[in-house]
Amino acid sequence: MRKWMIAALAVVLLVSCRQVSVPQQYTESNMLPKIYPEYFDVTVPVNIAPLSFELLLKVDEAVTRFSAEGDDIVCGGVKACPDIEEWKSLTAKAKGKDIKVEVFVRKDGSWLRFMPFSIHVSPDSIDAYLSYRLISPSFVAYEELTLNQRCLENYDERVMVDNMLCSTESGGQCVNCHNYQQYNPDRMQFHARQNHGGTVIVYDGQVEKVNMANDSLISAGVYPSWHPTLPIIAYSTNKTMQSFHTTDVNKIEVLDSESDLMVYDVARHEVTSIEKGRDEFEIFPFWAPEGKYLYYCSAHFEYANDSVDAVEVTMRAKELKYNIYRKSFDPGSMSFGDRELVFDAAAMDKSATLPRISPDGRWLLFTLGEWGCFHIWHRDADLWMIDLQGEPGDSAVAAEPINSDNTESYHSWSSNGKWVVFSSRRNDGVFTRPFIAHFDGKGGFSKPFELPSENPDYHRQLMKSYNVPELMLGPVKHTPQEFADVLKFPGIPVKYVPRLSK
Repeated sequence: MRKWMIAALAVVLLVSCRQVSVPQQYTESNMLPKIYPEYFDVTVPVNIAPLSFELLLKVDEAVTRFSAEGDDIVCGGVKACPDIEEWKSLTAKAKGKDIKVEVFVRKDGSWLRFMPFSIHVSPDSIDAYLSYRLISPSFVAYEELTLNQRCLENYDERVMVDNMLCSTESGGQCVNCHNYQQYNPDRMQFHARQNHGGTVIVYDGQVEKVNMANDSLISAGVYPSWHPTLPIIAYSTNKTMQSFHTTDVNKIEVLDSESDLMVYDVARHEVTSIEKGRDEFEIFPFWAPEGKYLYYCSAHFEYANDSVDAVEVTMRAKELKYNIYRKSFDPGSMSFGDRELVFDAAAMDKSATLPRISPDGRWLLFTLGEWGCFHIWHRDADLWMIDLQGEPGDSAVAAEPINSDNTESYHSWSSNGKWVVFSSRRNDGVFTRPFIAHFDGKGGFSKPFELPSENPDYHRQLMKSYNVPELMLGPVKHTPQEFADVLKFPGIPVKYVPRLSK
């Protein structure tokens, strides 16, 4: 059945993009066509999959022509879906230049050509794979989630981790926080919570589950960041809770009543605390590319009665303003220095989260919102940028034009520093979708484009959100069943040590 469907789709695409012709007589329009996704004047990697789109108009007939350097692709129908091999040939010719897109429609016997638009083809490629968690925005069905990987050079998508393989009627589970060392799919980790809980770590072919729960820690590690060269992972350790609003536009809030920073040694199965501020909520560690600084966020919060109180945090949640700090790290002695303030968001009456450093070490991209640490639920959240090589006193600036009127949150750099992928709810305010933008290396971004799909209507039908988009150099080779088999066994206990071993 599946082979028949694939063959049928191939026939449809063959008919739509080869056995049609561009009308010779038509009327010109001074308006752009109404299409989804909206790909007007976007900049794309030379190795990206075809940018299929759908015409959102009722017409009798439609023809779309993609052309560049004397070559073209002509597609018939309201869905313009270029053949992948023809698209790759066209983008190769348009490298460093533009693809011209013309949409023709016939209605009531007459043809009309909308105003043409361009797709700019950058010579800069993007990492071939993107991974993310697909999750329903419903807390009733949260167990039905997967960690997926998608090849950006075509439309191939595969499940890496299937949460339902370990969930049972009496014991549910959740998986999250996938992360890689230097974009390497052979060195990755993800968490499982609740039933069969633990952290799964893949390191050069070896797959193991570890149990980081320890009396000296608040919790097992969350929000991971691999050191760029050493077999160590920085985490925050948190006591996390959720609250649900009935009248606020931001319906859900995720808060910490306690949080610290820690580091896990993959080779030694040892964990140690690196920051345990009594009145500080530390979160979201991230290693600088050279591995000599650990960036993170922290909010100052003093309990009224000097004791942890989840209700108090919930009632005072809007007081939580996270700043960005960093600590120096000496790989030789495996020791950390004192914390340094990098960005004082609280002075702006704002809250900064998710610091991410560009591969060249120059640019700090982060999420800025009104308050709190879980900005994926905050409609005011935007992406901001700091030039770490700028003059003293240079301030952070909004990362335009990649922001919108809705949520922008989790983000990651490509390995060559030329692209950023980020989560956005700009389409409908409910579902997060991955958007990709080119970075010019000088602080400027191109107009972002939505992750292409073979069926351009796919994201309008998909009732799941993309969570934590992370770029990778290649695919994860382990199967969902392999990961499930590892999860079902007890985790290797870790040892708490006062400091990292040399």
